[in-house]
Amino acid sequence: MNEFFSTHGMDLLIKTGEHLYISAAAIILGILVAIPLGIILTRIPTYADRLISFIGILQTIPSLAILAFFIPLLGVGKFPAIIALFFYSVLPILRNTYTGVQGVNKNVLEAGKGMGMNTRESIFKIELPLALPVIMAGIRLATVYLIGWATLAAFIGGGGLGDFIFDGMNLYQPSLIIAGTVPATILALLADRMISSIERKLTPEGLKDTYQTT
Repeated sequence: MNEFFSTHGMDLLIKTGEHLYISAAAIILGILVAIPLGIILTRIPTYADRLISFIGILQTIPSLAILAFFIPLLGVGKFPAIIALFFYSVLPILRNTYTGVQGVNKNVLEAGKGMGMNTRESIFKIELPLALPVIMAGIRLATVYLIGWATLAAFIGGGGLGDFIFDGMNLYQPSLIIAGTVPATILALLADRMISSIERKLTPEGLKDTYQTT
């Protein structure tokens, strides 16, 4: 063990940093796109099911195939890996945003209108706060998945902990495979707990008993 860390310790830190960067960039892009889109879809429910189903079909494409698809378009490296992972982050966040906002009590919305709230104020002061537990559940799910899938970034030269896994497979060295797998698993667990903590802090007091996070 000591010999491994003396040989690969610095590489492990660098690859872990790359892994976090790729995963975080993809999930942030997913949040920036999927949450506004989910809110928009609640205003046009006729098209919502079709679009969400279409995105769901796209996500059935194997992740390696998506990564390979972006090589001729964007080349290799971290950027195409982030864009490919971004596509996989969209569905759970979009679906949960749509479901959460749609599930807001209509009487509460009517009360907001009666108080003179416009659409923007209704979204930010009523709909998003009340839908937050459902939205955060989608973000948690997407984050955990993406941290695991980010190991595939190594396939197109994106770096990350996947480099250890691929090197271990090519060189028949189980220690390298473990060095890539265990940190990725720990990162996913830590991210899940961190987002769960953020969710509890942001959830309105009246909803904390209703939406109990684990």
